[in-house]
Amino acid sequence: MPPLEGTVRGLVETALSDADPDGPLRWHVISELWQRADLESFVEARRLCEAGTVKERLLGVDVMGMLRPFADRALPVLRRLAAGEDDPMLLYSVLIAFGHLADPRALPSVIDLSGHADARVRYGAAYALQHVLGDPPDQAGLDALRVLAADGDADVAAWAALGVALAMGEDV
Repeated sequence: MPPLEGTVRGLVETALSDADPDGPLRWHVISELWQRADLESFVEARRLCEAGTVKERLLGVDVMGMLRPFADRALPVLRRLAAGEDDPMLLYSVLIAFGHLADPRALPSVIDLSGHADARVRYGAAYALQHVLGDPPDQAGLDALRVLAADGDADVAAWAALGVALAMGEDV
């Protein structure tokens, strides 16, 4: 797709018009905002994270997770959502955002969600854990990954097993 033009707010409205939460237009807008990586994009993502609909909060989280220059400001917002939301897809996206930001300060939130009843959330935790373990890897995080490696959901277990292997420096 060609680059999108317009204000950050206009791009957000374009993304919100995509009925598919994994739609190409929505992710194209997220990519554009990621490339901008400016304060205006972060402020808009933060505003969306506080919005009234899951669709808006989900977009805010997906944008925020791509804005690594703003990790210090993003982590408190994402940790609040991790603790206060109950929508599994939103929690999954928060965990993916934690993984993208790769900041060990997210580890307590990720561990808390690693035992969630919904497999999508546990899958997100398995992804995030390997990125937020720190160096050297945090023992509680490794323990959570090991538990997920024995998960009843095959996708969760496989992703967590890969995370354990990577954390332990094993060849995969």
